[in-house]
Amino acid sequence: MNNYNLNVLIKEKRGLLNHFAAKFTNDPDEKEDLIQETWIRALKSLDNFVQHPKLMSWLYVIMKHTYINKYRKAKRVSEIQDTYIGLEETNTSVHNKGLNKFIAEDIEKAMCSLTTENYEIFRLFLEGYKYHEIASYFNMPEGTIKTRIHMSRKKLQKQLKLYKLN
Repeated sequence: MNNYNLNVLIKEKRGLLNHFAAKFTNDPDEKEDLIQETWIRALKSLDNFVQHPKLMSWLYVIMKHTYINKYRKAKRVSEIQDTYIGLEETNTSVHNKGLNKFIAEDIEKAMCSLTTENYEIFRLFLEGYKYHEIASYFNMPEGTIKTRIHMSRKKLQKQLKLYKLN
């Protein structure tokens, strides 16, 4: 598909994609981001769907998954931040930047103790990517990814047991 046809298609479908995005968010900036991310993800296989009668259904599914992934990522980041804040609050004797630095250093040391590949897999998981997306990126079976994330999590829990919340 050439650039001219792509631009025409994007302009032609913009209104409907905006309508789809409104189902997920009312924030105009988030809507725009969602529409753009949908097109970015769709470009990989767009040639297969341009003339397909279910093009808009396909784009809707991409948008839905994009929104869900963004939500999951935000939720995981929030959980990590809550855990980090909880770790800070468990030590009532000292609340200073030095302590926070030591905690961050311990977490970083624990993360660096993972193999390079497991570190990257776990990092992608923490960023909100789904198992199948990580498996596709590393060209591994999804079960292998799940196992590596589980084992990495157990290793990190063991190394950071000093900070375990009750």
